[in-house]
Amino acid sequence: MIKIRNLHKAFGDVQVLKGIDLDVADGEVLTIVGSSGSGKSTLLYCINGLEPINNGEILVDGIDVHDKKTNLNALREKIGMVFQQWNSFPHLTAIENVALSPRIVKGLSKAEAEKISAAQLEHVGLGDKLGSYPAELSGGQQQRLAIARALAMEPSYMLFDEATSALDPELVGEVLDTMRLLAKDGMTMIVVTHEMSFAKEVSDRVAYFHQGIMEEIGKPEEIFGNPQSVHTQKFLANVR
Repeated sequence: MIKIRNLHKAFGDVQVLKGIDLDVADGEVLTIVGSSGSGKSTLLYCINGLEPINNGEILVDGIDVHDKKTNLNALREKIGMVFQQWNSFPHLTAIENVALSPRIVKGLSKAEAEKISAAQLEHVGLGDKLGSYPAELSGGQQQRLAIARALAMEPSYMLFDEATSALDPELVGEVLDTMRLLAKDGMTMIVVTHEMSFAKEVSDRVAYFHQGIMEEIGKPEEIFGNPQSVHTQKFLANVR
């Protein structure tokens, strides 16, 4: 599981995370919602060791992410991350893009890596696009390619940083469907999103962040049906 204790993160004089305490259980889908600048994405970057922290502790399966002795490359094999932008290599086909990390990081042969790659592309609905280049794919397909690339490392956890925010509205649904499939498969997921309907439908719990503080956390029916925080109430009134 992921355990976060008294997490503080600042950029210069700006306090972005102000004492976050959070546990994410194995198999849980936690959705984080809130206004831009509330610290949601920064939390994911800290969990994955992409941003240093100022104070506190993040443990992933008992490993202290920010301990200087921690092998972050090895730890990141457990933690897949999907960003707002898909960042595929334009000169590689879909199957080559997904196979790259298993080959380089895990040292698999080309044949072994491409077998895994083909299976994951099939898993996200791109089984007919193995030989396609990123420029030949729609935005939604490129984001599903990014998900397959993360899954190819066989992670225990998946972090999604507003994975649909850069997509045209008509392409959002296909990516959310892929994320629903992962949730159904039992993948542990932390999802930062503005898609409230997805948060209601798929989440085990929803956390609302406000100005670097986790204002409220609970089951979707609690957060959306009977929010306790005034800030949560105002936010939901504006996004519904």
